[in-house]
Amino acid sequence: MKKKNNIKYDFILKLLFFLYLAVLCYLLFFSEDMGRREGLTEYRYNFRPFREIMRYIKNYETVGAWRFLINIVGNVIAFIPFGFLFPFFINRKKGKMLFTVLIGVVFTCAIEFTQLLTKVGIFDVDDIILNAIGVITGYIIFHIGEISVRKVKTSK
Repeated sequence: MKKKNNIKYDFILKLLFFLYLAVLCYLLFFSEDMGRREGLTEYRYNFRPFREIMRYIKNYETVGAWRFLINIVGNVIAFIPFGFLFPFFINRKKGKMLFTVLIGVVFTCAIEFTQLLTKVGIFDVDDIILNAIGVITGYIIFHIGEISVRKVKTSK
């Protein structure tokens, strides 16, 4: 019975992770609401760390709360599920956080390079930084949950 529940649990986690990735890819490459348009002719990029973050903070009044939330907070929130769900697929005891963050950063770099090469969106090093913060936040939530589950199991 316990093994059957684990199989269902694993399936649900995998399904959630792949649905999350599908929605994320849609938003990052196809959603016109997120500023994705075809037909851009030039490559757009920012390779200077914290340039756009500081621009949004300094010009908060000008850019407005909605754009600030989408561009700064949204980049963090969008990757919290990655940091939370990905560790369920790793069978290692040590280095789980480091590996999760590494894969999250590699994944976000792949997204940014794809946006640059396809001219859909902007390659922005600040997005990589903010996405990494999201992955770390998601992993911390995962780890807190993992500790809580262990405490419940040992108290029985």
